[in-house]
Amino acid sequence: MDNRNQSVSVLITVHDQAQEIREKLPTYLTQHYESDYEVIVIDEMSTDEGADVLQQLRDEYPNLRTTFLPKSNRTTQRRKYALSIGVKASGYEWIIISDLHNEMPSEDTLQHIIEAMDTDADLTLGYFTKKGIKLHPFAYIDEAHYHIMNAERKLDSVYDRPHHSFIWGHYDFIIVKREQAYNLLNLFQQKLSFGSLILVRLKLFFKNLFASTITASL
Repeated sequence: MDNRNQSVSVLITVHDQAQEIREKLPTYLTQHYESDYEVIVIDEMSTDEGADVLQQLRDEYPNLRTTFLPKSNRTTQRRKYALSIGVKASGYEWIIISDLHNEMPSEDTLQHIIEAMDTDADLTLGYFTKKGIKLHPFAYIDEAHYHIMNAERKLDSVYDRPHHSFIWGHYDFIIVKREQAYNLLNLFQQKLSFGSLILVRLKLFFKNLFASTITASL
């Protein structure tokens, strides 16, 4: 299959990140991509001027769509629920879940990601590295459950997701088939005890030592 024909929805959740929206979101909106793509930003009840910045960008970029998590939803699982709203709003077969702690390294990044991905995999975890893009495909969602449980575990506040290394399984983005997206979100924001978290991280470390990956240059 020619991956260049794949249409993509990019989902990004934000919470009080007006400055990052202003500085980093345009790198997602100006990709040189050969097929159709949309960027859907879901606001997790922000209290800053992020909504105004999104409105300005929406007027400038026709591929930007925005929605929000209702303020009545005050659960600590709001990232999970925000993404479920984004999945429902998405219009394409493939979904990329990212966040604004990362920016697209180049204007061709999305093209390189989609051209390199394994379309037979239900889910792929992506990492931005100094050498390019590393993709870790999984044939089935459940095969990645340790990765998701660790990176998307339930916290008492919004998770600040800094860049981490591949070996510890802290990815920069997720590629998932839309039909599998809700199964993926079922693994989000589970409560892990300290002992369970240590065990999960050790399993991730040893799994990733011998993982088969795909590398694409930027």
